[in-house]
Amino acid sequence: MTTGKQLFTTLQPDGKLTLEVAESQFHEPKGNQVLVKMEAAPINPSDLAILTSAADFETAEYAPGKVVATMPEPFLSGQKARHGQRLPAGNEGAGTVIATGDSDAAKALMGQRVACVPGHAFSQYALADAMMCLPLGDHSAEVGASSFVNPMTALGFVETARMEGHSAIVHLAAASNLGQMLNRICLEDGMKLVNIVRKDDHAELLKSQGAEYVVNSSAPTYMADLRAAIAETGAFLGFDPIGGGQASDGVLKAMEQVAVSRMTEFSRYGSNQHKKMYIYGRLELAPTILTPSYGLDWSVAGWLLTPFLQRAGLETVVRMRSRVQANLTTTFASHYKAKVNLEQMLEKPAITDYRQMKTGEKYLVTPWG
Repeated sequence: MTTGKQLFTTLQPDGKLTLEVAESQFHEPKGNQVLVKMEAAPINPSDLAILTSAADFETAEYAPGKVVATMPEPFLSGQKARHGQRLPAGNEGAGTVIATGDSDAAKALMGQRVACVPGHAFSQYALADAMMCLPLGDHSAEVGASSFVNPMTALGFVETARMEGHSAIVHLAAASNLGQMLNRICLEDGMKLVNIVRKDDHAELLKSQGAEYVVNSSAPTYMADLRAAIAETGAFLGFDPIGGGQASDGVLKAMEQVAVSRMTEFSRYGSNQHKKMYIYGRLELAPTILTPSYGLDWSVAGWLLTPFLQRAGLETVVRMRSRVQANLTTTFASHYKAKVNLEQMLEKPAITDYRQMKTGEKYLVTPWG
């Protein structure tokens, strides 16, 4: 057995959410497993779903390596299935394989630095499946820490568009690490991309990286600019990490207005152009608002990486992973605002900052300090 520090999160039925760093034991890897000494792990929005959710961390009780906050309704009841469970956290990260199971795939990784998706990466050690490990070669753990969730998600958007017969995409919160990756992928692949941002400096950032269609949702001309970009690109498929409010609603509305402008005959049912938005995140926890303003030929669906990879099949997944591995420092490069160790993760200045999920301000956890 190997002993090391690990972060746990527990939500009790009374609404108390406890995050704590504690000693944990990791059994010897078996079969296709590898034991990774973790060196770096990003804090992704998907991690915050169980780390912070909507809990109140302004008035929380802080102690070294521990914080107790209060989860409000309806979020407390909405997470009833996890009440009382002490859960590990951290979807992905990178480190060095220090022990392996007896499969050939696992043994081949011994001593190598790898990116992995263990589901408990906020830890000094992690057990991972060899098939979910990406050898990093000479790359550092920091370079490889975010080599799965964001890169495979961005590639998944393009693959989804192709599978559904689209040649253009709309993306909200487009100046994020993931958004910048998506922009680079689309430029490389000839997929037209309408980038929606909220600030002028975010627009300039994307334009400096070659983005052709950038729309500022804070501008008074937002809807007109969005319609013009959709009309030029033919983008009737969108991906929305915001989720709450009317972000997707506005895009669907603009799509329909473009489609209607091309109609030669009136229809009480709106255009027959199908318009689709995938919601893949919850940067905004408010309800998703949809208005009856885009005819009847539209859909809103959720998009998750793991189900997509299962649908895409092994051949597509291997091709995607190979592309990420070959372009870690270019197309799929990530950048971080700050680095924290496990205990610093739970300090008030850090937790109240990274939970805001601001564009371009991702945190990196270094479990060994």
